Amino acid sequence: MKTQVEHQGNTEMKSQHLTVLPDEKVPFLKSAFLGLQHVLAMDIYVVPFLIAILLGLQSNQSSALIQSTFIAAGIGTIVQSYFCMKLPMAQGPSYVPLGAIISIYAASGGGELGWSSVLGASLVGSLLVIGLGFTGVYNTIVKNFIPPVVGGTIIFNVGLSLLPVALQDNIYDASGATIQQNVLLALITGAVLMFFVILGSLLGKKGAFFRITSVLMALIAGCIAASFMGVLDFSAVANAKWFSMPQIPFKDFGFSFNLSAIITMVIVYLVLMAETTGTWFAISNVIDRPLTDKNINQGVVGEGISCLVASLLGSTPVTGYSTNAGIISITGIASRRVFLAVGGWFVLFGCLSKLAVLISSIPSAVIGGVFAIICGIIAINGLQVIKNQTMGEKEMYIIAIPMIFTLALVLIPDEFLSSMPTFVQYILGSPILVASVTAIVLNKILPSAK
Repeated sequence: MKTQVEHQGNTEMKSQHLTVLPDEKVPFLKSAFLGLQHVLAMDIYVVPFLIAILLGLQSNQSSALIQSTFIAAGIGTIVQSYFCMKLPMAQGPSYVPLGAIISIYAASGGGELGWSSVLGASLVGSLLVIGLGFTGVYNTIVKNFIPPVVGGTIIFNVGLSLLPVALQDNIYDASGATIQQNVLLALITGAVLMFFVILGSLLGKKGAFFRITSVLMALIAGCIAASFMGVLDFSAVANAKWFSMPQIPFKDFGFSFNLSAIITMVIVYLVLMAETTGTWFAISNVIDRPLTDKNINQGVVGEGISCLVASLLGSTPVTGYSTNAGIISITGIASRRVFLAVGGWFVLFGCLSKLAVLISSIPSAVIGGVFAIICGIIAINGLQVIKNQTMGEKEMYIIAIPMIFTLALVLIPDEFLSSMPTFVQYILGSPILVASVTAIVLNKILPSAK
């Protein structure tokens, strides 16, 4: 009886936040349209683009990496949302391994040998993650070390750590326009997003269309404004091919297994799991569905399979994107069918080079206007998890200290970080890892109020 009452209570709560529940079916065309919003808000091309620049890859190698990244993200999204974790979740390339990839590539001599060492280490690390899921070891860690106050703190710091990226990298430092133009574009995009969200709320059920399309309309409005400012450049789209085949393992690239590279990547995968755990909590909170043991175990397996697929496609490790939790919160659409469409779009863009280049041509300041609002919503979701907890002195420290570390590491000077040993750079390079570990340790060592 208790379970039934709880289920009814959860259903009522869902109806207040969501217009479409995770297991509800959405028509094909509508799913495709809604999925495109998620795709447009996820700038997954940024990670492979950065890697290509940092490693000095040739143009054909860069395009092949971007293509593989899209396809890996699509397959990973389908695997997680439909077969493993079975929650509305999109996968994309993680920023966490960037430092490790560069160091492994350089230490292995660069070129084909360097990249094969990166892929080989990624392959071994993904198999380890799959093992953690099948054995339930990771789930045991979550149950014993991540209560609601810790989970909420992790979610809050995910949003907090992404917000400076949205502002600094996507708006203030965005290339191709002046800072005044970038700020104006971000303001226009954010204002249009909020206009459609408010309009949808005022009109109730009749305004569902405005709420659902808010992200897409904001991006379109931002691109129109960018066009008038003369900072929208679609020349690369005209020059891009319509169709190109993805890379083939052992034909276009190979794998080599270096012990030090494998150890480095295993550490990175542990960091990656801390990052994706925050995403799981964020999505769980947005859809008002607590994570079960089965969800977590299957989620870890799905994360490992997604990263395994990525390495077999010649790409880098993927992770769950918190951005989508914010979009679900804005649109109220949480159907897994929409995320099946997200995966389909990614695979399609990975094969249709012209469409992928079209998305990458959207000015970063336009994306930043939406991204900044989404980061704030993610942080608020974390506070919602915490708000029902008894707030004593212990809980205040559990929330406050990780928040300080997150901001400190986001703002840490590059010259100071580069002076540290490589292993320390990996740790300090992930604010979410440091915040998560700090919250977990404080929860265990601080005495509870009597």
